Amino acid sequence: MKKGYGLDVRKCTILFCILTEKRTFVPVMNQKVWNKDFTLLASSNFLMCCAYYSLVSTLPVYISQNLHTPDSIVGITMAAYTIAAVLIRPFTGFGLDRLGRKTIFLTALLLYGSIFAGYLFAFTILFILVVRFLHGFTWGVTTTANSTIAVDIIPRHKRGEGIGYFGISTTLGMALGPVVGSFIYQHLGYSGMFLAGLSISMVSFGLASMIHYPRYHSSSQHIAFRWDNLFEMKVILPAINLLIIMMTYGGLVSFIALYGHEIGIVKASGFFLVYAAGIILSRFTSGKVMDRQGPRKIIIFCLSLLIIGFPLLAMVKTDAGYFGSAIILGFGNGVIWPTFQTMANNIVPPGRRGAANSTLFTLLDLGMGLGMILTGFISQVSSIGAAFLVCSGIATVGLLFFLRFTLKCYLILAAK
Repeated sequence: MKKGYGLDVRKCTILFCILTEKRTFVPVMNQKVWNKDFTLLASSNFLMCCAYYSLVSTLPVYISQNLHTPDSIVGITMAAYTIAAVLIRPFTGFGLDRLGRKTIFLTALLLYGSIFAGYLFAFTILFILVVRFLHGFTWGVTTTANSTIAVDIIPRHKRGEGIGYFGISTTLGMALGPVVGSFIYQHLGYSGMFLAGLSISMVSFGLASMIHYPRYHSSSQHIAFRWDNLFEMKVILPAINLLIIMMTYGGLVSFIALYGHEIGIVKASGFFLVYAAGIILSRFTSGKVMDRQGPRKIIIFCLSLLIIGFPLLAMVKTDAGYFGSAIILGFGNGVIWPTFQTMANNIVPPGRRGAANSTLFTLLDLGMGLGMILTGFISQVSSIGAAFLVCSGIATVGLLFFLRFTLKCYLILAAK
């Protein structure tokens, strides 16, 4: 057979699959993780998270000082964001699987950015509560959607690595957002801060609009709109496991700054920068381990870090203990989410990825909320240090649950 007239078996096989298989997506041709679309999506996510976290450190002060609101109401107002995100996530997953990714994601991201302008006109606590609730709705949709799209783009055999890298964009936003928000507030005031959030979000939307989204042809149109279809039951064990573990994270982020001041740490807010460094360091190594060896070793190692890190934080009340625990806990927690998300997406078909990711996010948010409540209760009746020791026990329960239930279920479903 002459050169140039040969039959390309690989291309023909792919074409045959596209025409005959009822698959949701065209196979990924670019086997690199950091391809153009993934880079655009990660950059968009970074800016979106940066805009969000820029308000975390400054908005409570604005509500308290400018609107003369008691601390209890400030807490409720800030929590409205998370409550709204939890409520919308299951419906988001259903919509992503039924209707597709692009339109839902871009619409929600545009609304997310536009709502920053609402803070400029929120002169009463009731108005700002409504704005926070609406903002939380759009946050719930965008974070569920872009995580699902990331899985669509990442090559399957590099899924753990890719999800880890994508998580770095969130971590960087979490670390730099408060710094950006404080800087803008100091120089331009609250109005400038809200306008900056609007501008950053619009740039995020512009980058997301440039992505070449995988062609989506829903294979889930026959799925009826029922409560049980809003969640993916195949991932319920990983999701419950994630809920248990994230209770420790909720308690940590809520009380670590207060704890630092309580034990006399200078610049206690530096915990988050060191913590973020630990997360980023873990993301560059854990994903490859997950892809090559599976979740067992990496989860055991990282939950062991949590089990060790919390007692170090609670008992060694010095700079070394405080910031040393930050890097240990950051590395441990940095692996948890991308590993569980990879596991979940490995055991569901493409047409149920939206439901799978929304299920994970929903129980993650619930776990954080429960952790905040539990840590607050223990701190009130005993001490914050005692609450962190309880977090170590919770991490131990999470490890035992993983070995007894989650891992076995995952290995069975992944083998099918």
